Amino acid sequence: MSEETKKLPFTLLKTEGKARRGVMQTVHGTIQTPVFMNVGTSAAIKGGVSLPDLKECKCQVELSNTYHLHIRPGDKLIKKFGGLHKFANFNGPILTDSGGFQVFSLAKLRKIKEEGVYFQSHMDGARIFMGPEESMQIQSNLGSTIAMAFDECIENPCEYNYAKRSSERTARWLARCKAEMQRLNSLPDTINKNQLLFGINQGSTYEDLRIENMKKISELDLDGYAIGGLAVGETADVMYHIIEQVEPYMPKDKPRYLMGVGTPQNILESVRRGVDFFDCVMPSRNARHGNLFTWEGKLNLSNEKFFDDPRPIDEKCECPVCKTYSRAYIRHLFKAREILGMRLCVIHNLYFYNTLMEKIREALDSNSFEEFFRKWVEKLGEKI
Repeated sequence: MSEETKKLPFTLLKTEGKARRGVMQTVHGTIQTPVFMNVGTSAAIKGGVSLPDLKECKCQVELSNTYHLHIRPGDKLIKKFGGLHKFANFNGPILTDSGGFQVFSLAKLRKIKEEGVYFQSHMDGARIFMGPEESMQIQSNLGSTIAMAFDECIENPCEYNYAKRSSERTARWLARCKAEMQRLNSLPDTINKNQLLFGINQGSTYEDLRIENMKKISELDLDGYAIGGLAVGETADVMYHIIEQVEPYMPKDKPRYLMGVGTPQNILESVRRGVDFFDCVMPSRNARHGNLFTWEGKLNLSNEKFFDDPRPIDEKCECPVCKTYSRAYIRHLFKAREILGMRLCVIHNLYFYNTLMEKIREALDSNSFEEFFRKWVEKLGEKI
């Protein structure tokens, strides 16, 4: 990849209102946006779905987690295999989360200092230190396509003064992340010397802190920018409001990523507000409990009325599950505690999410996104 391509990997093709249609070139393939990234936290999709299976689900980007892979099996082991792509046999783009959220949500004990965070592993209580440099080093060992900056994740609601100090610390950490990545990408044994870096906007639900932080981190001219610290307890309206406040200060020529979001309605509303990248465990987590997304709304297979239903999960769906199995059969698998039931439902939900994004892109291509939005935003949230 040339230096010019490395510097400007994202092209904004067109807009409709604030909604954006783009394309991103990476060393591991092209990403059409808006895009939903399928979450494989430990380099696997929970529910028995392999990474190669994701191609059949129209997956463009797989997301794995720095913290979990550092804990087990270890990023140095993965580097010996040639990085995550070879370790897991996935040849598309992979984004690695920095581990920041897991450090702050899973660690048994933690102590935050300017140099980073001291904490105990949630697995065995082992003492670990992670700061911006360590997170970048782990992600470099993983060789992911896109690395996320190490940030401080705070709870909502959060007291204003702490949120301010935290967002300022996150900005300082981001500058260190950029410097360390540049150093790592210049080393001869680095797996992916074209690894991209996304910064993360923080500031809780305070408009002024969010805007101030976005202005600050945009000066670093990174490969992309994420809005973090949302979808963690605040209402959807608050989340949408924060997006609206931050969006005008996000670089127009860089991809925008809303972390950890969300429902089909959340995605439609956020695309409408200018977001390009999404990820969420919801489609796979819900599927493992028989909760499915369809073009008629949400469906719970545990409902007795599906006991003898010969129809597929979704008659409008072209996924391999809907082409092959009935609601009655998949419901039976859940009742019989057969893992195949979970696997089939996860495949369906991921296919649905990726198809939703495909249809959003098609609507943007044909200047009909607003019509698409109005048709589906309420429908997809209804219960069957």
